[in-house]
Amino acid sequence: MFCRVVEEGSISKAARLGFVSQPAVTKQIRQLENSYGTSLFDRDEGKLKLSETGKLLYPYAKEILALNKASYEGIQEHLGEREKILHVGASLTIGEYLLPGLIGRFKKQHPDIKFSLSIGNTPLMLKRLEENEIDIALIEGISHDDQFKKQKFADDELILVTSYDHPWGKRKEINVTELSDEKMIWREKESGTRLIVEEALKEHDVLDNIENAMELGSMQAIKSAVEADLGAGILPRLTVQKELKYNILREIPMKDFHLMRDFWMVQKERRFRKEAETSFEAFLMG
Repeated sequence: MFCRVVEEGSISKAARLGFVSQPAVTKQIRQLENSYGTSLFDRDEGKLKLSETGKLLYPYAKEILALNKASYEGIQEHLGEREKILHVGASLTIGEYLLPGLIGRFKKQHPDIKFSLSIGNTPLMLKRLEENEIDIALIEGISHDDQFKKQKFADDELILVTSYDHPWGKRKEINVTELSDEKMIWREKESGTRLIVEEALKEHDVLDNIENAMELGSMQAIKSAVEADLGAGILPRLTVQKELKYNILREIPMKDFHLMRDFWMVQKERRFRKEAETSFEAFLMG
């Protein structure tokens, strides 16, 4: 109830969500404050705000709730009274192009484990992991948060692609500086792929000279725009294999410019884990 009051910012809202009366919520908060010997909330002009000790308690309280939920689910799964469900979050490229095949192979070994999938950009997946909405995050960009356990499980090459009939297709390779002669099509700014590409281009002193034609929210949208000759794109090889095979897009080699990026499995540092999470981790790292 303490967490609910914090998240809703109101005792009345917390009471409605918990299907109890406001006095009942107030009583529970008072009991918690008496237990810790301190006030957990301050009232400022009628608004309820966390005290300093309340701010200290909140992350502990969230972890207690997460462990309580995990312990219940773990026992129910062991007893066969609950399905084994693994909650996985993946960044867009991994979720759309890599994860389906991985899950297919994994389920041949573990047919009793089901998946609940979330797909979005890297910051969103890390936020969901932090808030215990998912068990594992599979992302393109590395996280620098020390609360997470990070392991590389795959990698992929980023390549320059154009429409199949683009003039660059008649050459064996181009110089990276020639990117300034073409309009570039990008993923959104928060994309792990874009951050990696921009950092590499910055190291070659060409990023500031490149004209951004447009920003699009998915790889498929970028591929369609490049196919329509609206510009060029630097995309993961994983995402354009079919288009290259069937001559829809063309790969343009760049002299002395080779860009690889890693895929990371990120988990919370937990003492106890679901059986399904341990099995999937072993599968990815095997």
